[in-house]
Amino acid sequence: MTAKKSIQRAASSALTKDSAARDKVAKAADKDGLSVKTWDSFVNYSMNMGVGTDNPLSSGTYGFNPITRNRTLLEWIHRGSWLGGVAINVVSDDMTRAGVLIKSQMKPDEIETIEEAATALKIWPILGRTIRWDRLYGGALAVLLIDGQDMSTPFRIETVRKGQFRGLLTLDRWMVEPSLNDLVTEMGPEMGLPKFYHVTAMAPGLANQKIHYSRVVRMEGEELPYWQKLMENLWGISVLERLYDRLIAFDSASMGAAQLVYKAYIRTYKIKDMRSLVAQGGKALQGLTAYMNMMRRFQGIEGVTIMDTEDEFEGVQHQAFSGLSDVLLQFGQQLSGALQIPLVRLFGQSPAGLNSTGESDLRTYYDGILQKQNTSLLIPVTKIYRCIAASEGIKVPQGFKLQFNPLWQLDDEKKAGVANDTVDAVMKAKDGGLLSPKASMMELRQSSQITGIFSNITDEDIEAAEDEVLPPIEMGMGEGGDAPDDPGNEQSETVKGNGEESAKDKPKPKSKSKDRGRRRLL
Repeated sequence: MTAKKSIQRAASSALTKDSAARDKVAKAADKDGLSVKTWDSFVNYSMNMGVGTDNPLSSGTYGFNPITRNRTLLEWIHRGSWLGGVAINVVSDDMTRAGVLIKSQMKPDEIETIEEAATALKIWPILGRTIRWDRLYGGALAVLLIDGQDMSTPFRIETVRKGQFRGLLTLDRWMVEPSLNDLVTEMGPEMGLPKFYHVTAMAPGLANQKIHYSRVVRMEGEELPYWQKLMENLWGISVLERLYDRLIAFDSASMGAAQLVYKAYIRTYKIKDMRSLVAQGGKALQGLTAYMNMMRRFQGIEGVTIMDTEDEFEGVQHQAFSGLSDVLLQFGQQLSGALQIPLVRLFGQSPAGLNSTGESDLRTYYDGILQKQNTSLLIPVTKIYRCIAASEGIKVPQGFKLQFNPLWQLDDEKKAGVANDTVDAVMKAKDGGLLSPKASMMELRQSSQITGIFSNITDEDIEAAEDEVLPPIEMGMGEGGDAPDDPGNEQSETVKGNGEESAKDKPKPKSKSKDRGRRRLL
């Protein structure tokens, strides 16, 4: 109790001293006629340094530019700016282009059936479209299409019958109206979100229907704090909103550089009484125009410029191109950082420098994509694949789970190295008695997803292999290359009296199934 009181007393004393110090600085500032705005950063009033002093830095602030609410502007950016389109599409494509690996004890033909159904229903392209509009608009839904079920009722996967699952439907945030006055009250990850979504009449499907939250895959764009989220009807914001000013800067610099090409070489021709000729007009101006056109037409590398002795001609070459590449690169790097997409992926350009390959940047980016997949897609995709299995009449065993296939692909040399290491590890485990020939062949075929080798091991080969774990190979040998003596082994003894060996002295024939499994594995 004493320690607690002392801590409280120390905290109170610290607050009192801090308040007194603030008041002292404030009085000194008021005495000098200065305006004090903040006390949380370094300031020097005599030099007007720091935020809160009389300098341009103190005038800087952040405004409110909610372009997420301007649907037409977002669509113009996505449609008219190649960089805006890439910023939206790259991440959605990378999150869905490699698919998943089913990790389960299901039969191989059942797994192939599920994957073929997912391909036929275009699950991954539709999920990619949902992520794309989610990033553009700040929110989107992928609706589970279960034939014959009421969309307003809670979804239960055990109610899906054979042939009922018909795929997904993408609806962006502007096609649905969330029930803001009827939120999810059950404890869980969906608590506090809209319980229903009313589809508008202009939607491409399920128009005017009421959809329960358990029947959708919800994506929110860039997540917002709660009070800002309320302003967006519990949605997020577009990824373009935070980098809108950087996008404008990059496009402005690019267009400025393009226009500068037309003014790289400026020619100035000074004519006496030019103002009077223009004001006079008529034949005098027409004659001047004809004279200038003739000069422009015949002037070239080997041409001759004819002009009056009192006229003056001057050519000025623009020198502003030297720093343009650095400026554009800096703007591009800002966009790359804002989007968390490396330059080699965002702009499709080769990295600069002799020692730069972009491999580390891509690996970091792919790690970020994997994190996004595990955070926002793993649970919904598992739910979708369970629906596919139920619709195909396949019973999903316990422990059914999915794993996203890696985006980073090995080259042939690295694949060969991984294959050799895998074979060595499997053979050591088999020879040590840890794996049977059947399990060894299954391990080798599973490694083919990475290495591309051993993919021709068929189910019949695996079934024909012996499932029994073989005894470990003896490492030591007796004298003369014979096996070490075993006092408990009587097979080497000969039955005396009739000069014939007993049945127990004869060597036992090897198992054909074991030999067949060994030969197939080796």
